[in-house]
Amino acid sequence: MSDGSIRPGLRVLVAEDEALVSMLIEDMLADMGAVVVGPAANLDEAMALAIGDGIDIALLDVNLAGKPIFPIADVLRERGVPFIFASGYGEAGIIDGHRGATVLQKPFREADLARALQAVAPK
Repeated sequence: MSDGSIRPGLRVLVAEDEALVSMLIEDMLADMGAVVVGPAANLDEAMALAIGDGIDIALLDVNLAGKPIFPIADVLRERGVPFIFASGYGEAGIIDGHRGATVLQKPFREADLARALQAVAPK
């Protein structure tokens, strides 16, 4: 996968509350051959998907419908599911318990998303 591609069929949970941003991310993922799980526009939807067995990785908007996404990240970490934070604030938007996690600065391009997925996705 050194060519910037991801594993075909990679199941990616998308937690994003902005409909247009979500659609753009879904299109990017589909172009890469990934399968979108969700999207989840609020914490309840995201949690229901995060505790299920149908995901390989997650892309988490740090602020989901006005609430921090970190409880979802905690569940994913406990389950061993890798995740990427998406934030307009970059690293500054990440709380201490999650510093060091992969963060995509919004707005991001498809190539940025592909590199982040490739870096954290299970092989």
